[in-house]
Amino acid sequence: MSATALPALSKLAAAGQRLHALREGPARAALTVFVIRVGAAGFAYAAQVLAARLMGWDAYGIFAAVWVWTAMLGHTLTLGLSQGACRFVPTDQARGDLDLARGYLRAGALVTGGAALTVAGLGAALLWLEPGLFAPAYRAPIAVALCVMPLFALQDYLEGVARSQNWVGLAIAPPYLLRQSLMMACMIGAVLLGAPPRAEVAMACMLVAAAIATALQAGLLLARLRADLPAGPQRYQWRTWLGTSLPIAGIDLANAGFTFVDVIVLGALVSPAELGLYFAATRIQQFVVFVHFAASAATLQRYSAAHARADRPLLADLVRRQGRLTAGATALVGAGIVGLSPLLLAMFGPGLGSSVPILAVLVAGSVAASLFGPGEDLLTMLGGERLCAGITAFMLIVAGALCLMLIPLLGPLGAALAVALATIVRAGLLARAAGRLHGLPTPIWSAGAIR
Repeated sequence: MSATALPALSKLAAAGQRLHALREGPARAALTVFVIRVGAAGFAYAAQVLAARLMGWDAYGIFAAVWVWTAMLGHTLTLGLSQGACRFVPTDQARGDLDLARGYLRAGALVTGGAALTVAGLGAALLWLEPGLFAPAYRAPIAVALCVMPLFALQDYLEGVARSQNWVGLAIAPPYLLRQSLMMACMIGAVLLGAPPRAEVAMACMLVAAAIATALQAGLLLARLRADLPAGPQRYQWRTWLGTSLPIAGIDLANAGFTFVDVIVLGALVSPAELGLYFAATRIQQFVVFVHFAASAATLQRYSAAHARADRPLLADLVRRQGRLTAGATALVGAGIVGLSPLLLAMFGPGLGSSVPILAVLVAGSVAASLFGPGEDLLTMLGGERLCAGITAFMLIVAGALCLMLIPLLGPLGAALAVALATIVRAGLLARAAGRLHGLPTPIWSAGAIR
């Protein structure tokens, strides 16, 4: 064999290894993410049970309402640059444009930090200048929550960067395992020190947990990036990045709205105690949602890399695998959660038997939606983020309208029905849009043909 042929064969072998990793890695990575998220959910569930039992349903309901807004705004203040990292950074690395990859990483951190601090500052000014806008019991928890939001935003961006490099453990463990376990430890410590069982104390525990977890994740991520992405010049494409990421931010906000619209509307129509009872059911339902999260966390960046290589068969294979894995695992986990629901709800305290049908409806909605496959993931990673944002925003409005219609008739069960129906319809619309735009059928019953 000639000497000149050896470099070509070496490059071909390396490319083959990368393609094998793209094809075979998602299932293992998804399992890793799911195991971490289930462990985190266990700690989060224990923390919620502890908070509910210590504070009582009235204070727990206040904590739930403030927590919902904190999570929804905090995870949106990356302005879509967290998800954008999974789209742009792997593409730039696949093309060998490391200057652009370095530019994106720096720009994303600056924009995320600036946006989060600005919104938190505006919220603090509003709380100080117009305290009458908020009931007295909500003012102290909101003040603490304004400090938590920037940490949530920064950690969400760090997660996206780690996912872009397929470092799923580093992406998921600090925000979902470490942060939740630290919060529970802080709550136990606060109780032992004699802190009053109020919502602001629970939010303060989250602040401490988020600060420690974010600092640790940032340090570990920077160390790995320095080793794997050599220092060098940086280039910026602000118009392209923000033009893509801002619609993704709209998707993230609408997704967060989908997660919490029932809680938000219920908070306006029922007492804090009733809201706390419903919120307990939604915390258990999150075990089911984690399946889709795990599959997406393991696959999004692989869509971008395969698309950059124009490998349509690989893309179709990734879509098919993710769709079937997600649907099967969602159904399995959902059945287990519904079967254990009386026991899981009883951990929060007596009198939650009426929440079992609520949890069953929420789980059924997640299972049915999973059958339509990863339509949203394709639209955000391959193009079509504006269409995805439009569909999601429209269906969020529909979900809110259904909540307003059904809650007066059926109470909290009406909120669960509204969200479940809207989630299923949205999944169907996103699957249809992704199929038409990219020629990749996503429902699990599709034949798998590509155009």
